[in-house]
Amino acid sequence: QVQLVESGGGLVQPGGSLRLSCTTSGSIFSISTMGWYRQAPGNQRELVARSIRGGSTNYADSVKGRFTISRDNAKNTVYLEMSSLKPEDTAVYYCNAKYPTGPMTSRDYWGQGTQVTVSS
Repeated sequence: QVQLVESGGGLVQPGGSLRLSCTTSGSIFSISTMGWYRQAPGNQRELVARSIRGGSTNYADSVKGRFTISRDNAKNTVYLEMSSLKPEDTAVYYCNAKYPTGPMTSRDYWGQGTQVTVSS
């Protein structure tokens, strides 16, 4: 089965930094769009950042300038570097792989989620 293994969550003070990691198989990683989503209690799951395998990235307005998504192809790993963290960043963060199944279709695979709590 396809697995996306996340790590790096934890408790951090406002203004602090964390780096999340997500590792999957090369067969998935090599052709998938990788992204990070988050979901806080009572909220919809929202896209935080996305990395297309060609190199382009995009970010939610709420994290632009503070978060950076990157890919290490040799390690089949996508990272989310988070800085200047705010309490409103508190959420469960999910790694996502959008795996192409056809010219215009794809399948979503999800990590188990990792808790990020920003609090003093």
